Amino acid sequence: MRRSNHLKYSTHIYQKNKLVLSPWLFLIPGIIFFLIYVIIPIFQSIWVSFYEWDGLGQAEWVGLANYVELLDDEYFYTSLKNNFIWLVLYLLAVPLGLFIALFLNQVVFGIRFYKSLFFFPFVISQVVVGLIFSWFYNPNFGLLAHIFISLGFEPIAILSDENLVTYGIIFAGLWPQVAYCMILYLTGLSNVSRDLMEAARLDGAKSWRMLWYVVLPQLRPATFISVVVTIIGALRSFDMVAIMTEGGPYGSSNVLAYYMFETALSEYGFRLGYGSAIATVLFFIMLIYITYFLWRLYKNEKGI
Repeated sequence: MRRSNHLKYSTHIYQKNKLVLSPWLFLIPGIIFFLIYVIIPIFQSIWVSFYEWDGLGQAEWVGLANYVELLDDEYFYTSLKNNFIWLVLYLLAVPLGLFIALFLNQVVFGIRFYKSLFFFPFVISQVVVGLIFSWFYNPNFGLLAHIFISLGFEPIAILSDENLVTYGIIFAGLWPQVAYCMILYLTGLSNVSRDLMEAARLDGAKSWRMLWYVVLPQLRPATFISVVVTIIGALRSFDMVAIMTEGGPYGSSNVLAYYMFETALSEYGFRLGYGSAIATVLFFIMLIYITYFLWRLYKNEKGI
């Protein structure tokens, strides 16, 4: 009897340990790769920011000198300002994605074809998007130039105008970002409770009241992911700037990510310490936003 009880107890302990250890066995490879390719490089980049280094020769410790230099760098302030313009305007992708998703969530003839049209920008490369809009904005043969001419106006060289170039690039970037938010909202709409909607209809809720009080509260997870991904995309914007203007004209369309690359790795740079200082500033800006949204999510989950 004792032996039988001991065997049952051992089996119970084994099963319990198995349940505890099994998830970690699957997670450990991912955690190792995450540490090697994400966490360790972050700290290495912060460490390099305290040096003056060209990537090949001897690194010279300069302390906070790179950060002090940033305070007097007009290109850094231009890049920082452009990043915040990106941040504000890029968030338009969230409501636009929601309204397109609401339209595509209807059961009408040909809706699959319409969905594929709106989904298309998401599956093509950012490089292709940048090239398409570079041609679209071209003042000599671009579609926008033809539209202006047909209306009796002179074509505007948007990508050559210091005051308009950033807005032109953001508009190009919004095209695939709206598609991404739309996909998230379509997924969320498929999980909206039909019972709650029917109950709201019986209570007289229609159109905007139905959307505001019934649908949107159930789309909070999709909204949270859309906002976080959009903010991260705005802050780390690089591809569109690199393809469409390379930071020009005269650095007016630079953002922190591209200015970091230009300073540290381009043919005009090779200042890895200074580039790392720019990267560190960008990292902490992103960290503040992400921490804030995670804190808000935690508060909502706990009902605080």
